[in-house]
Amino acid sequence: MPSTAPDSAGFAALIARAESLLGRLEAFLPREAPLPDLEESIAFRWRRRGNHGALVPVSHPHHITLEDLQGVETQAALIDANTRQFVAGLTANNVLLTGARGTGKSSLVKAVLNRYAPQGLRLIEVEKSDLVDLPEIVEMVGAKPQRFVVFCDDLSFESDEPGYKALKAILDGSIAATSENVLIYATSNRRHLMPEYMHENLETKYVGEEVHPGETVEEKISLSERFGLWVSFYPFDQDHYLSIARYWVERLGVTPSSEEELRREALQWALSRGSRSGRVAWHFARDYVGRQQLAKLDATPAP
Repeated sequence: MPSTAPDSAGFAALIARAESLLGRLEAFLPREAPLPDLEESIAFRWRRRGNHGALVPVSHPHHITLEDLQGVETQAALIDANTRQFVAGLTANNVLLTGARGTGKSSLVKAVLNRYAPQGLRLIEVEKSDLVDLPEIVEMVGAKPQRFVVFCDDLSFESDEPGYKALKAILDGSIAATSENVLIYATSNRRHLMPEYMHENLETKYVGEEVHPGETVEEKISLSERFGLWVSFYPFDQDHYLSIARYWVERLGVTPSSEEELRREALQWALSRGSRSGRVAWHFARDYVGRQQLAKLDATPAP
């Protein structure tokens, strides 16, 4: 009669193959990444590699201050007050900063981080493509003593993008309440974060003297309305632009030899860029100061 006992060598080989297969599968399974030291760094980026996400410290965060932001004092006061409430453990709002490009929206978020980092404020920058990970990020830091601003820069969506629904749920709509130590600050050139088309206005209905937007428009408005605080930024006029350019030239350590020369060159720079914004003024100042300093070096006699 043949033996029914299992071949021990064959069974051991089967177990080894199964363990090898499980080991390879584990690489594809989500796992909780260890948190970096939240006292060593003040700014982090959420980085996803395959199925795994992690907070990566920013080695050299931008050290801009609120005083450096010229021409947006009203907007800065709103963001500063909201952030101060948040850091103090008081009620505060998620913030949407919208408007003209280059007017200091993202710089303002970095500036309040630098002001309140000593009081425990931390910033987590999340790309639009990774917004689906927001629940995981919030859960990861929700029990920590620090206060976290999740920062989404230059945000805009198409209606079918997964990050749109994830952000909408986190802001206001999920069955679970967002942690009290997390706020979302987002910047966008679009007030409603999504493209708007002429044909959508055809859905508008008029009931007596009341205007009722169509469902498509209502859906697009619904996301931006979930931000408790809207802060709008506007294009700079010529005087504002020149004032900012002069500020940065002096801030970078150069006193203009001629006010008229500085004015002329700054306006020519803006004309070549087709824009008068704070960003353009900053780029001009860097170029102007670099050229002035290089001219001094060239004029210094060699030892």
